[in-house]
Amino acid sequence: MSTDRRFEALRSRIDALDEQIQRLITERAECAREIAEVKTEQDGNADFYRPEREAGILRRVSERNTGPLPAEEMVRLFREIMSACLALEKPLSIAFLGPEGTFTQAAALKHFGHSVKTLALAGIDDVFREVEAGAADYGVVPVENSTEGVISHTLDMFQRSPLSICGEVELRIHHHLLAADADRGKVKRVLAHQQALAQCRAWLDANLPQAERIAVASNAEAARLVRDQPGSAAIAGEMAAELYDVVIVARNIEDQPDNTTRFLIIGHQHALPSGLDKTSILVSVQNQPGALFSLLQPIARNDISMSRIESRPSRQGMWQYVFYIDLEGHRNDAPVAAALVELKQKASVVRVLGSYPRAVL
Repeated sequence: MSTDRRFEALRSRIDALDEQIQRLITERAECAREIAEVKTEQDGNADFYRPEREAGILRRVSERNTGPLPAEEMVRLFREIMSACLALEKPLSIAFLGPEGTFTQAAALKHFGHSVKTLALAGIDDVFREVEAGAADYGVVPVENSTEGVISHTLDMFQRSPLSICGEVELRIHHHLLAADADRGKVKRVLAHQQALAQCRAWLDANLPQAERIAVASNAEAARLVRDQPGSAAIAGEMAAELYDVVIVARNIEDQPDNTTRFLIIGHQHALPSGLDKTSILVSVQNQPGALFSLLQPIARNDISMSRIESRPSRQGMWQYVFYIDLEGHRNDAPVAAALVELKQKASVVRVLGSYPRAVL
């Protein structure tokens, strides 16, 4: 077969596959619409978004992927199909730490897809309040970075909020130097969130040692500000560069190439077991010798892996603390359930903040 004939045959094959894919997506959408009708008939207040169901689907997509597309890209494509189908059942409103163009917005879109309505808010506490009030279905807030550690404000909010954690998303953070002018030599000031400045400290020391470093509320806000400030540059992501029409002067300036931020999905919903879950708890104990050790014993005795522990002031008295602990497994799993029973016998306060599917790619 000649090259031209082979080329035309392949194009014809692609056209046929496109038609088949479109028919199948339409069929899937029809099924989603029927599911919405059944749920509404059964319960007018039914949850249309099921985090454990979606996590299971995406894990299977990743497991059966054979290339040539990487598993992460295949998962992204299916996420968008699922997002569009869910919008037929019930369009979701997602509050996030704004402004537009932040990594938190990118995390929200990675988790929920682009068929949701995103609502940019000024602070983490605002995100909690909007979801608590029912003005948004879910919220997305940062909780920890692999380089700079925990975001304490998010943890503190759980001490007074009734919301539950119903999901998590991990986002690789690529910081770029943005400016109105592509000439790096003109940069006299660098604006960014304090975490981004810290995550790019070594690069800034090596490449812009004389530039003043100015902390602002968010990286997206920094990108917006430098658009009209000659001599200023921002550290932000590609979404912010596109949104605020500034030039990427230098790419991937983060000091750690695997720099990743973990975000929590918060809402009123309690996720069912998905098979690969985490449980986050808040625990308070009396300030006495061996108190922390007594908390860890039930976890170890039930052979549960503890992926994180953080202490924060309890706000109930001087030098009183609460502990935030992430456990592997769901609260309905026998080992986790047994550990929680023991913990409640030892601690003054034990609150399950949520059991939820572990992040998928």
